[in-house]
Amino acid sequence: MTLSIATWNVNSIRARLPNVLDWLIQAQPDVVCLQEIKTVDEDFPRLEVEALGYNVETVGQKGYNGVALLSKYPVEDVSHRALPGDCEDEQSRYIEVVISADSGPVRVASIYLPNGNPAPGPKYNYKLAWMQRLKTHAANLLVFEEPVILGGDYNLIPRDSDVHDAAEWQGDALIRPESRDAFAEILWSGYSEAFMQVGGRAHQYTFWDYQAGAWPKNHGIRIDHLLLSSQAADRLEKVEIHKAVRGEKKASDHVPVMGVFAL
Repeated sequence: MTLSIATWNVNSIRARLPNVLDWLIQAQPDVVCLQEIKTVDEDFPRLEVEALGYNVETVGQKGYNGVALLSKYPVEDVSHRALPGDCEDEQSRYIEVVISADSGPVRVASIYLPNGNPAPGPKYNYKLAWMQRLKTHAANLLVFEEPVILGGDYNLIPRDSDVHDAAEWQGDALIRPESRDAFAEILWSGYSEAFMQVGGRAHQYTFWDYQAGAWPKNHGIRIDHLLLSSQAADRLEKVEIHKAVRGEKKASDHVPVMGVFAL
């Protein structure tokens, strides 16, 4: 038996609901981390998603940001509805739950990391500070010695080979050395990046902009990631990027990334 956990920035759950429901039916993921749901909690299409067998937890925000977790397994605990470390941060970018999988508890977080542009500037400072908070919290989670999956839109291009033309992106917050260093520090705290663990092929993208014909030209970037504690990494069997979803009518500019784990 396996456990499938996916992350997907849907770029408005209400605008993409038919796409999301179709993908849930076809792909049958066990757990889904959603980002940019762009709606308050009470307006999330809970009934439609629950009808497909999912338990739903959300941290919404009107018109912006917002994250959600869907699970076919019971949700034992909603551990955090915000990233610890800044009680004044009102942006809805983090939710963390513990699910009761057949193999035992699994801790999953849905993350929408700040974009950070324009950089340098206040928005970039916020991004780097947010990543430092995430590093601290991610390290603290390792004391539980359980499978931890931190899935989300990290707004971070790890390597030059994760973008169609790295030279065009120089200076952007998603590729700046400070951003990459902060991401590496999270990994060094005790995590692996699922896609890299299964081979990390170059030029496999998860986002294509709506502008300048990025999708038909395959001018993409890889910014949606699954970070794994050692207990989760030991069970990883494969990672799938569901690229075809980008070609659907009224598609999100991101596509799902799904990890499959042995139970």
